[in-house]
Amino acid sequence: MLPQEVLEQARDELLDWHGSGMSVMEMTHRGKDFSGIIAQAEADLRELLNVPANYRVLFLQGGATLQFAQIPMNLLAGRSADYIVTGAWSKKAFKEAGKVGNARLAATTEASNFTRLPGTEEISLSPDAAYLHVCTNETVHGVEMHDIATLGAAAPLVADMSSHILSRPVDISKYGLIYGGAQKNIGPAGLTLVIVREDLLGKAPASIPTMLDYKVQADNGSMLNTPPTYSIYVAGLVFQWLKRQGGLAAIEQANIAKAKLIYEAIDASSLYHNPVEVSCRSRMNVPFTLNKEGLDEAFIAAAKAQGIVSIKGHKMVGGMRASIYNAMPLEGVQALVSFMQDFEAKNK
Repeated sequence: MLPQEVLEQARDELLDWHGSGMSVMEMTHRGKDFSGIIAQAEADLRELLNVPANYRVLFLQGGATLQFAQIPMNLLAGRSADYIVTGAWSKKAFKEAGKVGNARLAATTEASNFTRLPGTEEISLSPDAAYLHVCTNETVHGVEMHDIATLGAAAPLVADMSSHILSRPVDISKYGLIYGGAQKNIGPAGLTLVIVREDLLGKAPASIPTMLDYKVQADNGSMLNTPPTYSIYVAGLVFQWLKRQGGLAAIEQANIAKAKLIYEAIDASSLYHNPVEVSCRSRMNVPFTLNKEGLDEAFIAAAKAQGIVSIKGHKMVGGMRASIYNAMPLEGVQALVSFMQDFEAKNK
């Protein structure tokens, strides 16, 4: 979901961006108009996340899925990397890294059906790891890392933040690299964000494809080839919208309130169940199941009739999933909770 203000501004500027006589979709990425758009987007993102000066911001393509391979291509440098697997996406990242080089499983909670994070005693880190990879919010299983201090990693921390980036303040200096697809909390599909510490650049072997070399992309201002111009433009509008909301500290409080409303409704119910340990429940993705068989399709159909869509859970886990990203207003969550309570009352 995108903020309505952003959609309206994109609509109003669609045919003629700031008197240029053309749409952003029609601009050359080499011209001064788009150069200003991408520069402003980066500046606003840096302000929102308080990105230190020794980090580079890259606007790339290929989604987080390409990063699963691009990260080890750039950072392994003949060494191994540690992976903590806490859900579907970190599991995919670990598998893909193994195709590139030596990926080592440092911990996994798969035996617990990815309903919790590993305890400190369950994490086995290599002292020689090139980096430690985590997914800080697992969309499928609804597990979020709210505190990375317990990881105790000496190696640079690499984090897939696709689904909760910009949902709360983050201390970028604690990470070597963070990345994410834009389509959850930033903007339209097609854009991938990478924020990488400068000392991690230039480690890729000469054999790596030029397009996949972070240093080359950084040296070319993310414009080695034509970037996803319109997605960058809309992302920039979202960054400005976030600033108008009061920044990430303010948006975090709104996200806490929305998640609290849903989880309290689930926990108070005899029909709905969320399996995730309370300490690591996601604020962005709330999976839940119905305790009575045969009601799933009826729930989805009744929800749709009330204007509530995309509520079906991921095929890996089934059930339902409420994704409540930044742009989802509190009123939308209230409508969902009201519907859930009404549906339960009719299906006792």
